[in-house]
Amino acid sequence: MSAAAERKVVLVTRHTRLDELLARHHTLAQARFYIEHLGADFSDYLRENAAYAESLRVAVEALQAWGRYQLVDRAYLPNFVFGADDIVVALGQDGLVANTMKYLDGQPLVGVNPEPSRWDGVLLAFKPPDLRTLIGDVAQDKRATKSVTMAEARLSDGQLLRAVNDLFIGPRSHTSALYEIALGDEHESQSSSGIIVSTGLGSTAWLKSIVTGSWGIADALRDAAPKHEYRPQAWDARHLTFAVREPFPSKASTTSLVYGSVTARQPLRLRSRMPESGVIFSDGMESDYLRFTAGMEATITVAERRGRLVV
Repeated sequence: MSAAAERKVVLVTRHTRLDELLARHHTLAQARFYIEHLGADFSDYLRENAAYAESLRVAVEALQAWGRYQLVDRAYLPNFVFGADDIVVALGQDGLVANTMKYLDGQPLVGVNPEPSRWDGVLLAFKPPDLRTLIGDVAQDKRATKSVTMAEARLSDGQLLRAVNDLFIGPRSHTSALYEIALGDEHESQSSSGIIVSTGLGSTAWLKSIVTGSWGIADALRDAAPKHEYRPQAWDARHLTFAVREPFPSKASTTSLVYGSVTARQPLRLRSRMPESGVIFSDGMESDYLRFTAGMEATITVAERRGRLVV
């Protein structure tokens, strides 16, 4: 048996909305009552769950035909140890692909769309039936991959968190983020609702909404029609973009350093002034975070690791 044929496939799965409802309400009847009481369509939850179950069945059959495989729920990703030769498959939405990629170290990642009629899937290039032939091609390096730049936050105590889309630095709840910010020779104390640091891949998401909203407000204040066109960055761009959300000028905080580019040579440096609620999380996963409280320092830069998305 060749070395390629011995490679293990790790299939990363997620809970559906129905799974999460059942975990909270315990029975299908109670879950149905809760959703219908809100005026929502419970049958849509059932359809989504059935579609995901069928896609999972097809994917598992393909992996059984392949040989070595393992299923991992997304909740266990922070503590899961991937093998250097593993092939990783994420069955879910784009967010699952991003959340999986940040825990990889060069392993090829396949994004599989469980329900193309529901999810657009920018990162989901394949369908479950494709896996039967796709895995063999990936194992023999016959499939092209796209390089994806990741961001990295490193705290002064050595803790590290990576991001595929973006990092959020700010308060856990709806309060002000207080911190000192420095980029190159510029530095100041700020108060805001937090900072977003985006990769090229993430530049189509949260960062786009921040920039678009800022332009809209500026144009409205000038009573002018919009004159801007937002252009996202390349996925493999070796720089990050940061944007400060809702910076507040005061006697103790200034607002000149609110947007810019971060590189390996010029990282973004932050010192928290938040006594309790400061956090750093990535890719929208608030449950997987670093505490960023008063006195702690964070260095935000381009990660040496890169993602490899099979296309």
